[in-house]
Amino acid sequence: MSIDVNELIHLATQKGLTIATAESCTGGMVAAALTDVPGSSAVLDRGFVTYSNDAKIEMLGVNDTTLERVGAVSEEVAVEMAEGALARAGVSLAVSITGIAGPGGSEFKPEGRVCFALAARDAETHVETIEFGALGRREVRAASRDRALSLLQNYIFNSGQK
Repeated sequence: MSIDVNELIHLATQKGLTIATAESCTGGMVAAALTDVPGSSAVLDRGFVTYSNDAKIEMLGVNDTTLERVGAVSEEVAVEMAEGALARAGVSLAVSITGIAGPGGSEFKPEGRVCFALAARDAETHVETIEFGALGRREVRAASRDRALSLLQNYIFNSGQK
């Protein structure tokens, strides 16, 4: 599915939905893509860029024991990031991204592994991990931005709110 950010913003506005982003490896790219659209201020409330573990804890309420147990690049942390953004911003939905854009990685957490979560007030939090592979830092970040926008788009297009 191709992402039409203009349509995403338009439909979210019509449905009265508001969004927050919680980004690590993308460093605000999702929020930037949303704010490229005129009228996005009706939809985007805020973007949290939580690159460090301390920022994840302080800004989003990610549990330090979760970070110690499973590490920042994990579905558990992605869920806590999205749910923390949802709670702190008081929005309709929040998307989070945490991953390893590269270069580097490890045997257990390879370059290109990115975890996403989408939290909404009226639905169970969706979480997924995508292995983009060692595409290069720029490409992994762009693919991650696009996947997060796709998650938002799918939710907004399928939500019944007006």
